[in-house]
Amino acid sequence: MKNYDKVKNMKTLKVIQDPNPILRKRALPVSLPLSEEDSSLLKGLLKYVHQSQDKTYAEKHQIREGIGLAAPQVGISKRLTAISYQRGEIKTEYMLANPIIVSQSIKQIALTSGEGCLSVPSEHPGYVYRANKISVKAFDLIQNKEILIQAEGFDAIVLQHEIDHLNGILFYDYLDKKDPFKEKSNSILL
Repeated sequence: MKNYDKVKNMKTLKVIQDPNPILRKRALPVSLPLSEEDSSLLKGLLKYVHQSQDKTYAEKHQIREGIGLAAPQVGISKRLTAISYQRGEIKTEYMLANPIIVSQSIKQIALTSGEGCLSVPSEHPGYVYRANKISVKAFDLIQNKEILIQAEGFDAIVLQHEIDHLNGILFYDYLDKKDPFKEKSNSILL
């Protein structure tokens, strides 16, 4: 695996918190091929996610653990996001530029535990329903090419959460205000 921890000329990223207005703005697309600045920012986003998953580092720097981080969450209105997590034997990792959902299933899914966010420190319990299957087109800096991601279940939830950040949407916008734990018919609770 390549070492993305060596991000040069990158100050420490600081995650901004809701209700900062940049979190509600639609981020701007970036030019391809990626500029040195945009590549460095993507590497910095991934580095932050990795550091947040290191318990010792996270405790020392008082940061919460995360599995994804989008540029608007660090105050930069660009369509860039980094994702890194491991479930069982499978490691999922992307550094995406200009991701767009090109197709999605009608069947929906939600996490029984609800969703959380590095930019939303307050609790928002309830089911956040999202498409169970999606296809995402993006440029991935790790593979250094345009890719098409076919994602289902948890993987689809993570991608949709991060892409929402690029569109000024926060996870709790999807909660049913009257009945946040309402079970939808023909949906999956994970």
